[in-house]
Amino acid sequence: MSLSWAPLFPQEMADQLLRKMATAGILNDTTVGIFRNCKELRLRRASIRCCPVSADAFCLALCPHRLQELDASWVPGGLTGADIVAGMASNLECRSSLQRLSLNGLRLDWESLEEDGGVRVGFSSLRGLRTLNLANTDLSDAALEDICTLPQLETLDISCSAVSNLTALLECKNTLRSLIAHRLRQLDMSPARLLFVLSQLHALKHLDFSNDHFAVDDNDGRDGDETVRQLLEGSPQVLPSLVSLDISGRKRVTEAAVRVFVEARSGLVFLGLLATGVSSCGVLSSQENLKVTGEANENQVCEALRRYRDRECFTREALVHLYNLTTDIDKPRPDMLQLVLSGMQSHPTSLHVHLVATACAFNLTTQDLAESMPVSLITSAVTQLLYAMKTFPGHQQVQKNCLLALCSDYILQDVPFDKYLAATLVINWLSSHEDLTLQRMAVAVISILVAKLSTEQTAQLSKDVFIMKQLLAIVQQKAMVGVVDSTLKFALSALWNLTDEMPAAARNFIECQGLELYEEVLESYYTEPSIQQKVLGLLNNIAEVEELQADLLEEDLLEHVLSLLQDSQVEVGVRYFAGGILAHLTSRPEAWTLEEELRTTILKQMHTSIMTWTQLEREMVSYRSFRPFCPLLQTRQPSGVQLWAVWAIHLVCSQNTSHYSGMLEREGMTELLMALAAHPDTHSDIKGLSETILGMVEQHQSHSGAYSNQTGPRNS
Repeated sequence: MSLSWAPLFPQEMADQLLRKMATAGILNDTTVGIFRNCKELRLRRASIRCCPVSADAFCLALCPHRLQELDASWVPGGLTGADIVAGMASNLECRSSLQRLSLNGLRLDWESLEEDGGVRVGFSSLRGLRTLNLANTDLSDAALEDICTLPQLETLDISCSAVSNLTALLECKNTLRSLIAHRLRQLDMSPARLLFVLSQLHALKHLDFSNDHFAVDDNDGRDGDETVRQLLEGSPQVLPSLVSLDISGRKRVTEAAVRVFVEARSGLVFLGLLATGVSSCGVLSSQENLKVTGEANENQVCEALRRYRDRECFTREALVHLYNLTTDIDKPRPDMLQLVLSGMQSHPTSLHVHLVATACAFNLTTQDLAESMPVSLITSAVTQLLYAMKTFPGHQQVQKNCLLALCSDYILQDVPFDKYLAATLVINWLSSHEDLTLQRMAVAVISILVAKLSTEQTAQLSKDVFIMKQLLAIVQQKAMVGVVDSTLKFALSALWNLTDEMPAAARNFIECQGLELYEEVLESYYTEPSIQQKVLGLLNNIAEVEELQADLLEEDLLEHVLSLLQDSQVEVGVRYFAGGILAHLTSRPEAWTLEEELRTTILKQMHTSIMTWTQLEREMVSYRSFRPFCPLLQTRQPSGVQLWAVWAIHLVCSQNTSHYSGMLEREGMTELLMALAAHPDTHSDIKGLSETILGMVEQHQSHSGAYSNQTGPRNS
């Protein structure tokens, strides 16, 4: 890509544009081309971290700029450290202007660097370099020797590199202020020689000589541990300027040695002691200005998570201790949760990190803790939990931790996140697990999530026969033993919502033998109104679909539904849905295939029964739209059919006038109600209810002046 025209960007804005493109994941060989326009888009601090940029694209787009900083860490593909050094050195201005360079995670391919006019190009060609990060590279001893000739080198990170000898550091002993040398696996120096080299670094203020305590293949382990011991117990004249020392993960460190070291250095501001076993040393608590990473207390653990975000071994270790600290936490700690999420984001493929981090996330968001934190933070937490579920589908404990954290009314009802992804992940988990407690939670989560999906998302989910089969299997499992529990109720609610105005889902339900199962449930749970209501609610959804009505035209089924409608001992909620099924099925005389006498009886009983119903206080049902009511409100319909429809509309309007008034107007229902109220053949009961509804709409319209477009709650 190139820009056909561009204004002269403020310099900092060009840097921000490149950084934003990188973090948004849209920086690549094609898009980086816009920065070839280096007069209008002037880069100084460039970051292509983790972006797929090739050597050719890098040279064309970035090398012409007079860069001061470049972060090319973890760039995938073929871009090497040698490509970058040669490219930067090809720009004479960059040779002096470039001050910070980060090549973390790249292959350096040092041997491929060629001579330029008889002089070998190397890091030493970039004479302005002050900070160089070569962690996780194939850095060799020869390359280190070249680096150490840089006249202004102040900060050097050679962690996890292939260096075996640090003697070259003596070349920059007067300028080097910070040396980060975490886990040098191939280091081959005696403790005495290593300590001698370190002791000559007179300007050194920060030394990181920590080690991965989980690793078992390190050659530097024993000799490195001995070097650390001698440094701690040695004279303060060794490294006199040192104010920061990190020896986390080192073995054979004693409290006595730590005490001697701390007491001899009053200017010390940081000491890394995670996984050393000595972070509870008493002298540490008496130093007001000293920050410590360790496991002795909350401050040390949080400091470890902050400082070691990019180191998996220490992130794992700190999270384990944070989990123990948060097991019985009773106050919201958004700061801790943010640290946990940062660790997860930094190690997206680490099972070890996610196993502990998901457990910490549950501890920090359980009970009412989540409600007291910023919603955006909880959204980030849920997003990370869903990522963990997706990344580690076969790990039961990770899935369990995520499910436990998700199973929160507040999170499911009030926190914005990708509910469609969550529903599919939980359904997939459900298919391969039989733990009854977790099954109950999973079904509860699915039930609530399905009710929160958009119409399009519900339609997408409803196409999946697998989901239908999973939920029906749970209903059958519970019905076989006649149990009434929350798992059964949540499964029935989920199925009800999945089929709401979803003809494809209703058809899947029938094809999965759901109708036969529901008929059995309806009969066997005769005394359980909460179960009957959900069963009848789904049958109501099927009855709304004209091409599926024939599947419901069974005499035994309709007589059973009619008996529920007529029984004054049955709750109004159950009779309401029974009436809905019968209203839809009797509204089309041309499709009726049973005895006409049964239809006549149903219509008569409907009107009689509905007039005995009392108004409900609690919200029992909600509707996406009133479109299924259109055929029922026609003036040609029998009074029983019309009465059920206007009673239903009156019910929801009286409970949530602001939401449904607008829906009635938008969908043309007010015209139908007006026509019904004005028609001479309309029954007085129906006229009265229609006029009441129209009065509610008019009153709301005059009060608000506009209609609400918000989405209402769904079946629960």
